[in-house]
Amino acid sequence: MSQTQAQQKALAIQKSIRQAEDNLVQWIETALEEGEYKKSGDKKLEESQFRNLLRVAETTESPEVIKNFLRYQVGREDKWGRGEGSLAEKIIHDIDHNLRIQAGEIRQSTNYDNLNKIWVQLIRLYLGYGSRRLKYLNYLAETESDRKNQQLKK
Repeated sequence: MSQTQAQQKALAIQKSIRQAEDNLVQWIETALEEGEYKKSGDKKLEESQFRNLLRVAETTESPEVIKNFLRYQVGREDKWGRGEGSLAEKIIHDIDHNLRIQAGEIRQSTNYDNLNKIWVQLIRLYLGYGSRRLKYLNYLAETESDRKNQQLKK
């Protein structure tokens, strides 16, 4: 394969990944809305924990390493929730199903050999959007808490 062909294939893959971004955002927002995890108090899930997971994703080419780190975090504390229905399990399910299927479709449409490379790129984007969404959800929770505290003081 010539350098030009390789560049064209890389551009096609990136274009397909960009076209999948709406799905990624919807999947992580659904996981955050429906998943059980600590949303308030001292043990609430902070953006920093999500960013730590994203950092692991950025330093590996293995979806299994990413899931392993998330399970390690669940074992340390229950900020991510525990068991079926937890945010952690919803994320792992998305990685194994939605993101893997999407990666397979991109691989097939671009005739690219390396499924893992596409899959990990999708995981990184998905987790990045999750970090942003969690920041917003925590902001909303803090605003609501501040509003309630103001009403109690009256």
